[in-house]
Amino acid sequence: SLRGLNGDISSSFTNLKAIQYLNLSNNNLVGSIPNVLSQLTSLTVLDLSRNQLNGSIPFGLLVRVQDGSLDLRYGNNSDICTNGNSCQLPTKQRSKLAIYIAIPAVLIVIIVAVVLFCFIRRKCQGSINNSVRPRNEMMTSYASGDDLYGDGSLRLESRQFTYEELKMITNNFERVLGRGGFGYVYDGFLEDGTQVAVKLRSHSSDQGDKEFLAEARILTQIHHKNLVTMIGYCKDGEYLALVYEYMSEGTLHDHIEGSKLEGQCLSWRQRLRIALESAQGLEYLHKGCNPPLVHRDVKTTNILLNAKMEARIADFGLSKAFEGDNKHVSTTTLVGTPGYVDPEYQATMQATAKSDVYSFGVVLLEVVTGKPAILREVVSISIIQWARQRMAQGNIESVVDARMCGVYDVNSVWKVVEIALKCTEYASTQRPTMTSVVVQLQECIELEEGHIVEDTNDGTYTSGGSDNLNLSYDAYFDDQSIDMDKNNTAFQPEHNGKRVLAMSTGPVAR
Repeated sequence: SLRGLNGDISSSFTNLKAIQYLNLSNNNLVGSIPNVLSQLTSLTVLDLSRNQLNGSIPFGLLVRVQDGSLDLRYGNNSDICTNGNSCQLPTKQRSKLAIYIAIPAVLIVIIVAVVLFCFIRRKCQGSINNSVRPRNEMMTSYASGDDLYGDGSLRLESRQFTYEELKMITNNFERVLGRGGFGYVYDGFLEDGTQVAVKLRSHSSDQGDKEFLAEARILTQIHHKNLVTMIGYCKDGEYLALVYEYMSEGTLHDHIEGSKLEGQCLSWRQRLRIALESAQGLEYLHKGCNPPLVHRDVKTTNILLNAKMEARIADFGLSKAFEGDNKHVSTTTLVGTPGYVDPEYQATMQATAKSDVYSFGVVLLEVVTGKPAILREVVSISIIQWARQRMAQGNIESVVDARMCGVYDVNSVWKVVEIALKCTEYASTQRPTMTSVVVQLQECIELEEGHIVEDTNDGTYTSGGSDNLNLSYDAYFDDQSIDMDKNNTAFQPEHNGKRVLAMSTGPVAR
C-alpha cells in the first residue's frame, strides 16, 4: 500500500502459495483483476481499493467472497463493476454454491463432534507419561532456571547450528558488524546465499546463559513484521550464538546521530514511518502475545532498519512475560539504559507495559529532535526536560532537528511531540497504551502525506535516505544496557512537585 506501484497486477502473485493478506491499495494499478488470484487458497484478505482498475470481479474470486473465505476490497476504482451485475454471481451459481457449502458444513460438524468425544475420553483416562515431548532434528530443549513461560524448558524450533557451521558461515568470523555487552556480531552467509548476522557470546561477557535463553525462547515463539527474525541458534558446548536476519541499514540511532551517514539525514516522512512500525512491534508484544511481553530495553539502538528502511524491534534478552493475571513484572534488579528507564519502574521495581511506553516516548523525542536521550551540556539534562521547556514556550522550531531544513508539516511534528510527552508522564496511569500510540502516529502520517500532496507542485519536498550504507550492528547486543542500582537517582526526572503539561493544542491546521 502507498508504494507508487503501477501497471497490471502480476499473475506471479500466485507463486506466493501461503500468503494470507495482500494489500495493494492506494497505488496506480491498472487493467483488470486477474482470476488467478483465486488460486491463492490461503488468502483471506485482498485489498485493491483506491487504484485505477477496471472490468468485473473474476468468477473465482466472487465464489470465494460468496462462501466467506475471502474479504475482497475494491472501492474507489471508478471503472470496476460498471456493467450491471458484473460483480455478482449468477442466481443459479449462488444456489449451487449454497448447496456445496451446506454439505461440507454438515460433515465438518460431525467430524468436530467425533474429535471432541475422543479428546474428552482421552483426558478422562489421563496421560500415562506427561513428561514425554516430541523431538525432531529442528527442535531441542534446555533446562532454564528463569523460564520465560513457566514450564521449566526452552523449546527452540529454529535451525540449530554447530560452532563449526558458524565458522563456515562467517568465514572464520572475518567481518565484525558490531560489538556490545554480549559479545561480537559477525557478517555471514548461509548455503543459499542469504546474508545473516551472527551474534556470538564472548567468554568475558557479563550476560550469561539466562539472557541468551530468554532471547532465543522469545524469538522462536513470536513472529511479527516489525520484530527482528531469528533464523537459528547455536548451543554447542561453551559456545552460544544467535543467527538473525541481516539488517543492512543498521540502527535508528545510527541515522539519528548522523555520524556514519556522510551528511545524509532521514526525512521527516521516513522518521514517521519508522516510529509507526516500531510502535506496531511493541503493540504486538503487549497485545498480540500470550502471555504479553514487556521489552524493558526500548531505545534507538534496539530498532534496526532493513534495506527498505523498514523498522524491526531487536534485543529481547531483558524481556519478561506477565504471569497469570498480573499487569506487571516484579524484579529484584533494575535493568535498562540510562535516559530510557521508567521512573515509576525505578521506584517500585515493577515493570509494566507502560514502562515500554515511557521508553518509546524518549525514542519519539530523539526522532523529532535528533538529540540523544541525555544531553551532555553544561549540566546533563534529559531530553524530556529539554523538550518540555521549549514546548511550554510554544516554539516547535526550536525542538525539531534542524537537519530536516523545515521540510515537514508542522502539525504532524507538533502532534508527535505531544504524543512523546504524554508517553513520558511520570505517572504510568497518565500514559497512553501502545495501541493508542499506533493510532495517533497513523494520524500523523496522514497529516504529513496531506502536506506532501500540497507541496508537490512547487517541488519543495525531498526524501532523504541511504543506500547500502555500512552501519553498525551494536543493537543486536548493546553494551549500554546495564543492571541499574535501585538507589541510583542520577537519571530520575526532576519534577520538584510540579508538572509541566504538554501543549494541548498545536498550530491551526492549514
